[in-house]
Amino acid sequence: MKRWRKLIVLLPIFVLLADQVSAQTKQDSIIDGIVAIVGGNVVLISDIENQYLQLRSQGSIQGTAPKMKCSILENMLFQKLLLHQAQVDSIQVTDLQVEGEMDRRMRYFISQAGSPERLEEHFGKTLLEIKNELRDVIKEQMLVEQTQQKITKDVTITPAEVKAFFRKLPKDSIPLINSELEVGMIVKLPAIGDAEKTIVKDKLKSFKDRIAKGDEFSTLAVLYSEDPGSAKQGGELGMFKRGEMRPEFEAAAFKLKQGEVSDIVETEDGFHLIQMIERRGEYINVRHILLQPKVTVANLNKAKIFLDSVATLISKKSMPFEQAVIRFSDDPSKNSGGMMINQASGTTKFESGQLDAKVFFVVDKLKKGEVSAPVLVNERGKQDYRIYFLKERTNPHKANLQEDYAKIQQWALERKKMDIVDSWINTKIAGTYIAILNEYRNCEFQRKWLKK
Repeated sequence: MKRWRKLIVLLPIFVLLADQVSAQTKQDSIIDGIVAIVGGNVVLISDIENQYLQLRSQGSIQGTAPKMKCSILENMLFQKLLLHQAQVDSIQVTDLQVEGEMDRRMRYFISQAGSPERLEEHFGKTLLEIKNELRDVIKEQMLVEQTQQKITKDVTITPAEVKAFFRKLPKDSIPLINSELEVGMIVKLPAIGDAEKTIVKDKLKSFKDRIAKGDEFSTLAVLYSEDPGSAKQGGELGMFKRGEMRPEFEAAAFKLKQGEVSDIVETEDGFHLIQMIERRGEYINVRHILLQPKVTVANLNKAKIFLDSVATLISKKSMPFEQAVIRFSDDPSKNSGGMMINQASGTTKFESGQLDAKVFFVVDKLKKGEVSAPVLVNERGKQDYRIYFLKERTNPHKANLQEDYAKIQQWALERKKMDIVDSWINTKIAGTYIAILNEYRNCEFQRKWLKK
């Protein structure tokens, strides 16, 4: 069990790209040199030192510096071995795929930083410089990811294997499961009147007229768009392909020619104007201006009163929560019984720290089976009312098959995958040119990277 847990620490396939840029920014003066060679791929001193400095700045260092650097090197050797296999198998990642992934990640980084300017300030580099540093890293990571997925793509686990895995765990290694909550919700979207929609559409029509007369689309986006993620970038969304945006948005965007501006497009986010920037194969890059109709106070109050009556029905046992969700909720979660899904685990169970703090503050006061009063929620510039239902709250306990089968199944599957990866590594090490140089030959590796 202990060895398996250590493997999971040593075999992460991804490095946070933001950390890599930050580390490079802080440590450009490292004297470089080759530490290891795997196939035709090298690991540099700076690769190890930069990652070590970043881990140290995060307080993530475990053990002595030499041991930690050896662990970092072993992880890099594994990634270089995967990269070498991708090259042997002629796995291809196109420049277009790399740019699409680049733009997706940059949008995420910018959303986390708050604005493009703050991201640049944090790293001390322009967006173009950040992209240039990350381009080769992203391509390598995509190749590595595809190779690892290829190794484990057909791995499955049977119930018998899950039980056998759990029974073999030493009693002192059985994990403690923290208290978990299962939370459902019913959402009521306040009605938006025709008058409010007309106000927004008239504004967008005036913007389109101004663009036709020579105004810059990007300038209007900066001044007026209500999409916080793209407004400061002139409305630019970056390269994307079909399936990544709202269907109505994509239907309009993919019809446009370069420089052309769409008619007004309505999605669940609001109303848009879209301008085509460029098309590259299956990918396009567009700008957009988003305006959202404002909800009147009267309609907001109606939504609150309505949900208050629904909460009363549930509280008085006049209608079960599951039935009320289907009848009254305006949220797509009604199709899964109204239960909130934990994106980290794919299940309906949340530890307290995994729930949004505002949600936890509400449900922590509830007993099992109780429903909250209506709560006003502001999300992506839109307002709605919600009531929360506490379906289950577990006490901290040691994992067992009855309550925690899904978790144990995932642990067993990961263990099986690790065993397969271990076997693959040992086979590939034997048939691949690997050289480890200088003081790193003294590392105590988990695998036989050193060849006599």
